[in-house]
Amino acid sequence: MDEELRSLTERSRQESGGSAAYDRLTATDDLDQLAGVLTEPGQPLWARELAAFRLGLAGDRRAFEALVLLLNHRDPQRCASAAYALAKLGDPRTARAAAALATNELRIAYALHPVRLLTRLRAPESVPALITTLERRLRPRDPYRRVALACVEGLGALEDARARPVLTEALAHPALAEAAVRALARIPKQR
Repeated sequence: MDEELRSLTERSRQESGGSAAYDRLTATDDLDQLAGVLTEPGQPLWARELAAFRLGLAGDRRAFEALVLLLNHRDPQRCASAAYALAKLGDPRTARAAAALATNELRIAYALHPVRLLTRLRAPESVPALITTLERRLRPRDPYRRVALACVEGLGALEDARARPVLTEALAHPALAEAAVRALARIPKQR
């Protein structure tokens, strides 16, 4: 069993109290039944998350909206499972949604997983969104260093020369300097 799926099913089993509904959702291969959980009123969050995750792994785009909502959830475990499923889903809307979440200053506390997802997707939206997010994190006393660090690491992994100025600016921040040096070393020199 996939490690992400194992982790999610264990968490869902605990949240559901090992209910019959949990057993049905983990046993079914019926994608329509899973999609129904996303639209039926009164479904608990664990059931919606499990259904969306399984649909995402199956490549069923009916999971997209639910996964994007979970990507921006206050619970980091839900964000991580949503990011994983969105990467597997392959929906062309994913990068745009992740970029919107990563650059939304009102939700920046929950931007870590959208930033990591953008790095993994390597989409056209990835570098501009990571640059924008990192620029905002370089303000004095910004409390979101984990998001800033993920941006630095992501920009290094993407190896795009457009990131050179913001990574150079990140060198002045002690919490980011070491990662910025590594990121800059990965970016090809301009000729």
